[in-house]
Amino acid sequence: MNILDWLKEPEKHFPTQEGGDSKKIGVCVSHIQEKAGLSQSTVSQYLLLLQRAGLLQANRYGQWTYYKRNEEAIQELAVYMKDGL
Repeated sequence: MNILDWLKEPEKHFPTQEGGDSKKIGVCVSHIQEKAGLSQSTVSQYLLLLQRAGLLQANRYGQWTYYKRNEEAIQELAVYMKDGL
């Protein structure tokens, strides 16, 4: 949940990244790991789970992977949680 929350406003929670707008391209996994204070393997597992659930989108640029929220899927989940449960 923290990762999804942080990625909602990446400019507020992560340092400025080379290459532009973090809301558009995403946040580098190393910045997410540093903010979480967890090992790289643990954060990678969390990111993979969120990506497989469709809540995150991953973009690879060279050797770096950037993650951003899949707003459409998050909204669908929110509606389901509100109305379906």
